[in-house]
Amino acid sequence: MQEARERTDALFRLLPPNSFYDRPIPERHRLIFYLGHLEAFDWNLLSGALDLAPHDTEFDKLFAFGIDPVGGGLPTDEPNDWPSIAQVEEYNRLGRQRLDDRLHGFQALRSSVPALADGTLLHVAIEHRLMHAETLAYLLHNLPVERKVCSAGIFADPRPAPRQRRVTIPAGIVTLGQSRNGARTFGWDNEFETQDIEVPSFSVDVFPVTNAEYLKFVHAGGYEDAKHWKAEDWEWRQRERIEHPQFWVRRSSPPVADADTQWEYRTMFGAIPLPLSWPVYVSHAEASAFARWAGRKLPTEAQWHRAAYGAPDGTERAYPWGDASPDETHGNFHHQRWDAAPVDAHPAGASGFGVFDLLGNGWEWTSSVFGPLPGFEPFSFYPGYSANFFDGKHFVMKGGSARTDACMLRRAFRNWFQPHYPYVYSTFRCVED
Repeated sequence: MQEARERTDALFRLLPPNSFYDRPIPERHRLIFYLGHLEAFDWNLLSGALDLAPHDTEFDKLFAFGIDPVGGGLPTDEPNDWPSIAQVEEYNRLGRQRLDDRLHGFQALRSSVPALADGTLLHVAIEHRLMHAETLAYLLHNLPVERKVCSAGIFADPRPAPRQRRVTIPAGIVTLGQSRNGARTFGWDNEFETQDIEVPSFSVDVFPVTNAEYLKFVHAGGYEDAKHWKAEDWEWRQRERIEHPQFWVRRSSPPVADADTQWEYRTMFGAIPLPLSWPVYVSHAEASAFARWAGRKLPTEAQWHRAAYGAPDGTERAYPWGDASPDETHGNFHHQRWDAAPVDAHPAGASGFGVFDLLGNGWEWTSSVFGPLPGFEPFSFYPGYSANFFDGKHFVMKGGSARTDACMLRRAFRNWFQPHYPYVYSTFRCVED
């Protein structure tokens, strides 16, 4: 818990006081909300089980819930609608102190609440905070450079993109999810129960689609041709005037004749020439349009799982590379970098079928609509965590990004987002039956 707190505390230190009331992404809360939300969530989740009396019911409610960017319109609150930074920090300090006093006193082990006694609630608190460490990273990424404290240098990456190639994945059975009985690791409710799926043979890109590959789609007029887009995606693209990936910036000066150098890339702390070897970050709508333009498609969750965790001998691995715990040789994850890395930078992380860059460096879109696995049971203490998003409007993402903590690289973990949200560290690769 303390390590997770240190992760998020460090992110807030990147904000000067006058930036806390900024809203870097129109669909999301102002940053001041997240300062209070993490502690309010922990308090609302744990205080009852630890038999703690309320200390600020107004803030407990104010900071309880974020915003799902689907529907409901954009938020209209003003900065003066929120409490001061000092008030929120005092709320946080007192909440942490009271929770920690009980936790250090082993109150949790003596609790009559099974989900506290067996550690489930603490895992929920920790992983929820670490998920928000990633959410905060892409919020800060969208904040103008002059509105944050730069903590790293800006370095161009001129390495060329590797030549894309495909491998054939033989037919096999994949097991999605994990078993509730005898589960040795924590899992969110949508990770249970298991589902065996027979996956026919298919081919898959060895690497995620790079900025270099996606540049061909842009140059070919992919954003101007409706035939590559679903009707609802095309309407979104037109309405929002989406003409290129969110992380790309067209160079305004000096004029350049070379089409490959007319773009820059927004890293966390400044712009660099478009890094052609990095994975492209796009929305599901944009990824689907590219795949349709290329005459291919996005993988299903089961296909992605088969390419990532399957092995030539018919078994399934804990991680693409085997059963060894994740480390920095296997991929770009666990807060190592603020930005992506070349898609071929971690050969030690390749799967048994030779597929690269599956964990870290960017969540990967699938074509599977987010829904329950057979035997799904919502958490009694957080019934809406997954079920609220079983609405046919969200798609499963697998893998992880540079800002994904290693604890969430387990095989059963599932992420999800709606298709018209371009701010996430999300990439993709294509498949063909």
